[in-house]
Amino acid sequence: MSVRELVVLGTASQVPTRHRNHNGYLLRWDSEGILFDPGEGTQRQMLRAGVAAHDLNRICVTHFHGDHSLGLAGVIQRINLDRVPHEVTAHYPRSGQRFFDRLRYATAYRETVALTEAPVDTDGVLARTPAYTLGAHRLSHPVESYGYRLTEPDGRRMLPDRLAAHGIEGPDVGRLQREGALNGVTLDEVSEPRPGQRFAFVMDTRLCDGVFALAEGCDLLVIESTFLDEDETLAVEHGHLTAGQAARVARDAGVRHLVLTHFSQRYSDPEEFERQARAAGYEGELTVARDLLRVPVPKRR
Repeated sequence: MSVRELVVLGTASQVPTRHRNHNGYLLRWDSEGILFDPGEGTQRQMLRAGVAAHDLNRICVTHFHGDHSLGLAGVIQRINLDRVPHEVTAHYPRSGQRFFDRLRYATAYRETVALTEAPVDTDGVLARTPAYTLGAHRLSHPVESYGYRLTEPDGRRMLPDRLAAHGIEGPDVGRLQREGALNGVTLDEVSEPRPGQRFAFVMDTRLCDGVFALAEGCDLLVIESTFLDEDETLAVEHGHLTAGQAARVARDAGVRHLVLTHFSQRYSDPEEFERQARAAGYEGELTVARDLLRVPVPKRR
């Protein structure tokens, strides 16, 4: 049975707190696992969340500030220690190559796994698989930063009443799907377009074109909301978003489920992020992330 869900490993910005680990997010997408922004302590959070090194197929780093990348060293070494049998691909800003190299070889260990480096230096497609296309867009932060977006290929939804009307059932349904027509009946006559699912991961950034491009039409959007709206000046100065800004992006982009995360330690009431997001006009499903939370990708439209 395929599973598509977000496993939240950490939600703190800059420094961890008693209740929030540094960043870390695992997206389970059918048989693959994509780890985003492994901050310090990610390896331990994986253990607590029941995530194994064998679950990882890709690692996507938005930028090389410590709260988004210091956990790379431990995660990479754990992948090798556990002798993960499949290739693991790492995406990160090419401008941070020296930081990736230092983290990958921070200490001595035995390399046993094919870790493929696939740095990002422009907007566009990073990988295509049968299950998704992975793309990146440049964000606006004091250091080079990219957000990531997964898009499932569009498909078709079979309509039982139309199939029955044409007497198509059992193995013939699969044959029709594969061949496009059966006994004079076309696939278009008994099905309708089914949009693929869309997921985006947007971390440290001011409002910019990349934010909106990543969020457009998403079923699940994970986005930073480091500050509350009253501190918008600080957000702009340091290259971050407020809860209200993130919610307005989600509202205007037609996002179905919004996940707010990456909270400054200055705030003690997480419910205020939800209140401000609702006040900004976002009416979809809304989650204020907490460590070790699991968030399912919404069912297909």
